[in-house]
Order: sequence, then structure tokens, then C-alpha cells
Amino acid sequence: MSMHGRPSAAELAEAVQEFLRTELMPALEGRLQFHTRVAANVLGIIQRELQQTGAQEQHAARLSALGAGDDADLAARIRAGEFDDRLPELVTSLRQDAVARVLVANPAYLVESDRR
Repeated sequence: MSMHGRPSAAELAEAVQEFLRTELMPALEGRLQFHTRVAANVLGIIQRELQQTGAQEQHAARLSALGAGDDADLAARIRAGEFDDRLPELVTSLRQDAVARVLVANPAYLVESDRR
């Protein structure tokens, strides 16, 4: 439950998304229906992001474990070859970040082993 009580922000996003998909989209066509679908998808992303508690902290911890301050710093270090002798560690970290991002963007794109 959020500090603001019920419904939580994720629950509100889910309710609006459901309204858009079940009530509004069937009554629309063409451009308006497409934009309503986009809006519903955006609300789904927002809902999943709100439900991913600790994701930012986990990302920061992975960066720190690699000795990088942020994503740009990590990219620069990769380009400079600093991880050439630490590829398994780097790949594991990058995979975890990719999975975390896809869990928010569209979890349907993940294979079953990544959903755990």
C-alpha cells in the first residue's frame, strides 16, 4: 500500500488503463482508437514501473559493483576496454538491467527463464 492510502498510484493507472481498453477503445476508430491504445500502453508501463520497488537501487548497486558512477560512465569504460578481462561479470550485470527494463516496457517480450 502506498503512503497515500488506497487506491495506490499503480491501482489508479490500472483502473484507467482498463477503462480505456474496455470502454473507450471499442467506441472509437481510426486515429482516436490508435491514440487511446497508445495511452493505455503508457499507463501499463507506468503501472509496472510503480510496482518495481527497488529497481533504481538495484541498478545503482550493479553500477557501483562495476565501479561506474552512472550509465554514461559505464559505457565509456566499456569503450575504453576496461571490462575486457571482466566480461562475464559485465554481461551478467547488463543482462539484469535489460531484464529489469523489459519487465517495465513489455514483459511479454521476456522468455520464461527471465520472468523469475
